[in-house]
Amino acid sequence: MLLRFLAFAACTLPALAAPEKKVVDGVTYHILHAKPAQVRVIWKDTQGRQIETFPQATAYLTGIGETPETLMNGGIYEPHGVPSGLLAQNTRELHPLNLADGKGNFFLKPNGIFLIGDKGAAVIDSTEYPLPGVKVSHAVQSGPLLLRNGKVHPKFRATSTNRLHRNGIGVTKDGTVVLAMTDIHSPKYPNLYEFAMLFASLGCSDALFLDGDISQMRSGEALTKESGPFGSFIAVVKDKDEKP
Repeated sequence: MLLRFLAFAACTLPALAAPEKKVVDGVTYHILHAKPAQVRVIWKDTQGRQIETFPQATAYLTGIGETPETLMNGGIYEPHGVPSGLLAQNTRELHPLNLADGKGNFFLKPNGIFLIGDKGAAVIDSTEYPLPGVKVSHAVQSGPLLLRNGKVHPKFRATSTNRLHRNGIGVTKDGTVVLAMTDIHSPKYPNLYEFAMLFASLGCSDALFLDGDISQMRSGEALTKESGPFGSFIAVVKDKDEKP
């Protein structure tokens, strides 16, 4: 099987401090493009304690010398903030891969994994993990897959009336990471088929659904404002190679 690690050479995309607000087919989204080198998956701090809120995630990143620009909640999780599946942080696997069957979005097979490896970023089918010869630094499993190799999840229906607040993550053909979330005040929400097509319209061949109603994406001063608990976070940090 040909795996879609595409253009793992350095992206030329400039760093963005905050998401762009964009209306697509009547749905308002927050969209952020980032280099793979800027993206982190975080769940625990250096003492092994769970990171549950946006301020805690911001403090952790600052404490290890990073400059957080945007944070978004990560994949689906179980009670007490435990990831439903694989989570890797700073090259350490903190929670194992989950290929079990069950009910709910996470188990709507195929589900998938977003990862950052030594060859760049990728979204893959969970059954493809681990990838031969790839050293993974960050990864989070969620579900369902929105796109894989340019194809929409086989169980999605364009006519579905299940329209909800959603967030997800994808990887473009040139290796850029794309974070997207519906605006909580959007006059219209997408169904899963439409959400998958959003990522396709942004140039993503592969994309993953992360979560639903609770989803948040924060930048700037909002990073330190209190929040409810989450299971993990995807962070976009300041590009250390960016020229001032």
